[in-house]
Amino acid sequence: MSAASVSVINRSRQFASAILLGASLLLGTSSATFAQDSENSQSVSDQIEDLKKQVLSLNRDLLILEEELLYPANSQVAVYLSMDVGEFFELDAVKVHIDDKLVASELYTEHQVDALFRGGVQRLYLGNLKTGDHRLTAFFTGIGPQGREYKRAAEVSINKETEGKVYELKIVDSTVKLQPVFEIKEWQL
Repeated sequence: MSAASVSVINRSRQFASAILLGASLLLGTSSATFAQDSENSQSVSDQIEDLKKQVLSLNRDLLILEEELLYPANSQVAVYLSMDVGEFFELDAVKVHIDDKLVASELYTEHQVDALFRGGVQRLYLGNLKTGDHRLTAFFTGIGPQGREYKRAAEVSINKETEGKVYELKIVDSTVKLQPVFEIKEWQL
């Protein structure tokens, strides 16, 4: 994002905050000043409420603009998690590293794991990466076969170009090996 865009967003946020503060102060003053004239007071209160709504709307629009500038869709990298039946692995936690930097960490409750078993997919990470080569590493911890603690990792090299990338961390049961298998699948956009 350019410095000019950041400057515009910051000034707009300061302006929106100043308007909201002024409206709040005016609302407090208007109720004391115009207490005798309830009709006039109601009119000012309505105007202030309308102004507050406009400021909140402006703030929402600025947040959306900021996200679009910081994370353009064509340069995003998204990482999702899915699970198979889960007969050989009871998920407890997942950590995702990109280039040895922790970008996502999640501890799972019984209800979340159940949702994943029923076909749910969870987004773990959404962000931008510079073009070039990167390394995505996922660490899975939980209870494995025979009720023992189980920690495994899966890794994939990312050749980031200008378009977005989507990866799925898959936990599947291998009936041949009688243990879980951890894979990282790249989806085509």
